[in-house]
Amino acid sequence: MTKAQLSAAAGASAKRAGVYLAVLQLVFTLGWTTYAIYLPRLAAEVGLAPTTVILILMLDQAIFTIADTAMGVAADKIAPRVGRLGLFVGLMAAVSCAAFVALPFVAGAGAAAQAAFIGLIVVWSITSSALRAPPLTLLGRYRAKPQVPLLAALAMLGYGIAGAISPYLGVVLREHDARLPFVISSAVLLLTALALSRIEYDVARNTSPPAPAEAAKPLGLVPIAFIVAMVALALGYQLHFAMNSAPFYLRFAKPDQLQWLMPVFWIGFNIAMFPASLVVKHRGGLIVMGAAGLFGALAIVTAELAGSLSVLTAAQFLAGVAWGCMLMSAVSAALAIGATGAEGKVTGLVFSALALGTFARMAAVAGGLQKMPDYAPLLQWAPVACWSVAGAGLLVIAAARLQGGLIEKTNSSS
Repeated sequence: MTKAQLSAAAGASAKRAGVYLAVLQLVFTLGWTTYAIYLPRLAAEVGLAPTTVILILMLDQAIFTIADTAMGVAADKIAPRVGRLGLFVGLMAAVSCAAFVALPFVAGAGAAAQAAFIGLIVVWSITSSALRAPPLTLLGRYRAKPQVPLLAALAMLGYGIAGAISPYLGVVLREHDARLPFVISSAVLLLTALALSRIEYDVARNTSPPAPAEAAKPLGLVPIAFIVAMVALALGYQLHFAMNSAPFYLRFAKPDQLQWLMPVFWIGFNIAMFPASLVVKHRGGLIVMGAAGLFGALAIVTAELAGSLSVLTAAQFLAGVAWGCMLMSAVSAALAIGATGAEGKVTGLVFSALALGTFARMAAVAGGLQKMPDYAPLLQWAPVACWSVAGAGLLVIAAARLQGGLIEKTNSSS
C-alpha cells in the first residue's frame, strides 16, 4: 500500500474506533447504572445492611480513582506493541464482564456468599478501568491530530446518551429480576470491546508508532495543573447535577416529572460536543475547557436564581452544554498533553479525577451534608466556585502555553 492509502486506511479505522468507543462508553455507563439500581436489593440478599450500599459505591469510586491511572500507565507500556493494547482491553473486558454477570447469581446464594459478593465487586471495579483510558490511548497513539476532537466527542457521546437514558432505566428496571439485565449488558460490552480490539490492530498496523525518544519525554508541570483543574470541574459537576439539580426542579415541578426534566442537562451535553470539537481542533482543548468552565458557572448561577421552570430548564440545558464542552475538551487536551508516550497516563488521570469527584459527592451524601442547614450555602455555591476558578485557571495555562509557543517560534525564526 502507498503512504496515502495507509493514511486513508488509518483514518477510516480511527473513525470506526470512535464509533465503537461511543458504544463502549454507552454500554459501560448503562451497566454501571444497572448495577447502582440493583445494588441495594443484591446487598440485602447477601445479608448486608442498607447503610453499607453507599459505602460499597464509595469503594468502587476509590478503586476507579487508583485503577484508572494505573490502567492508563499500563496502556502506555503496551501500546507500542502492535495489537497488544486491543488484546489487553479484550482480556480485561472478559474478566470484568464475567465478574459482573456473576454478581446477581452469587447474591442469590444468601449470606454465605457475602465475601464472594464483595470480592466480585472489587474484581469488576479494577478490571472495568481498562475500558476507559486504554481504549482512548489508541486515539492518541494512532491518529491524525486534527481528528482527535471529533473522535473524543464520539467517545463521550456514549457517556452523554447513557446519562440521558439513566432516569428512564431506573423506572423500567426497578421491578425486574437483575440477572437478565446483567447478562445482556455484559454480553454487549464484551462484543464491543472485542470489536474495538480488532480495530486497534488495524489502526496500529497502518500507522507508524511514536519514536522511543519521544515516548520518554517528561510531562512537566502542566499536567498537574490540568488534573487539579479537572478534579475541581468534576466536583462541580457532581455537586450541581447529582445533588442540586433535583431540588432545583422540585421548586417548580412534582417528583414524578423529574424523569423528564433531568435529561435536559444531557441533551445539552450531547448537542454541544460536536460543534465544540471544531473549536478545539483550531484553538486547543485547554481554551475550550476554560471558557466552558466560566460559561457553565454562569449557567449554574442562573439555575440557582431561576424564578420559573422554563428559566431553570434553559439554565440546566446550558450547564449541560458547558459540561459537554469541558469533558470532550478534557479528553482532547489529555491526549495532546500526554503526546507522545503518556497519552494513557494523562487520560487515566482525567478519569481518576472524575471518579474522585464522584467519591467526594458520595461522601457528602453519606455524611448527610445535604441535610444540614448550615452547609446549604456551601453546597449551593460550591459548583459555581469549582467551575469558575478551574475555568479561569485553565485559561491562564492556555494563554501561558500560547505565549511560550509564540516566543519559541520567534526565536527559531530569528
